[in-house]
Formats: sequence, C-alpha cells, structure tokens
Amino acid sequence: MAALVGCLAALLCLLAACGPAGGSQAAVAGPVHLDDVGEAAGVRGVRLDPPVRLSGSTLTDTTGRPWTLPAVADGRLTLLFFGYTSCPDICPTTVADLAAAVGLLTPEQRARVRVVVATTDPTRDTGPVLRHWLDQFDRSFVGLTGPATAVTRLADTAGVTFSTPTPAADGTIVVPHGSQVTAIGPDGVARVGYLAGTAVADYAHDIPLLLAGES
Repeated sequence: MAALVGCLAALLCLLAACGPAGGSQAAVAGPVHLDDVGEAAGVRGVRLDPPVRLSGSTLTDTTGRPWTLPAVADGRLTLLFFGYTSCPDICPTTVADLAAAVGLLTPEQRARVRVVVATTDPTRDTGPVLRHWLDQFDRSFVGLTGPATAVTRLADTAGVTFSTPTPAADGTIVVPHGSQVTAIGPDGVARVGYLAGTAVADYAHDIPLLLAGES
C-alpha cells in the first residue's frame, strides 16, 4: 500500500498537456475512483508528504482586488486548482467535478469550502474572462490571476508545474500544467491532493472529513 501511495503521489507531478480537442498528450480516459484503491480508508485523496503551508503569494481576484491565501487557519477548506479558460479538456472537467461535489454538501459544509482557480495563462485570462468562465460552473468560485511570476511562485509552493503558453498548429494556445487539486485544510496546511479525473463521489466523500481535520 505504501508503494502504491508513493506512485500516486508521483502522478500528481505529471504535466497535463491541455491542447486542442483530440490533441491532449495526457487526456483523462475516465473518472479516477480513489475508493477503488486497495485498503482505501478515511480520506481517499493522495497524502502529501511532507505537508505544505501555502501562504504569502498575493494574486488578483476577478474583481481586481488583491487576494492572498490565508496565512493562518480560518476554519475553511480551500480546494486549489491551476488551469486556464481556453483549456479544452482537463480544466473544465475538473472545475465541473468540483462544482458537482460541493453541490452535494450540506449548506453548513458548503459555507466552509472555497474553490480557488489560479490561471496558468494570465496574459489572456483577465479578471472578466476568468469570471465569465467560472460562472458557468459556480458563481462562488474564486478566480485568481496576476503577473506570471506571482502565479508561478504560488504554483511552485503547491508543487504544481506549468509551461509557458505556446501556440499550437491550429493557432490555439497550449499551456501544459500540473493538473492536481490541492486541499488546504481549515488549519491552513495542505496535506491531501487529488489526481486529474478524481470522481465526484470521492471529492464529496473527503470534503466533510477534511473539514473535520482528518487527512
């Protein structure tokens, strides 16, 4: 089991090449059901070792205001994802899955969860562009943009890598990027991550446990 968890953790670092439709180099074939892992118990996400405290990097939200991940515990669970609005595959499916998962929560649980999407294509993803895109999934989701250096700094802290946006043969922009979702607990520390394609049921299963401080 330890070896399997190690392999899953390594998979979190893979780049998901979000490109033209049909051209993804790491397209998700179907939902990743984490409860199918042998001996799965408790939180189904991949445990981060060591845990990470993500704070200090200030970006800009979709209203144009500075936004910083909490440096101290604020009692809320933050699900952090890096992606971009013109991504045709992994980004919209991941954000849609997160929206579906939080939709299964009780109102009390929902009030303690925030989904944050930081763009990996800040030149094109202005505040209004990012806001319009996120509103198609959930109007409460937080969108972050800003200078590429600031986005990279936050991504590095989260262990997420992404490449410089480049034009594809058909003229679309391709931004290969790490596709994991990082769960930052109510204490401000990230201890769990989720693979691209994680099933909605697994997110919905884990969120109450993460709110309760389990990891």
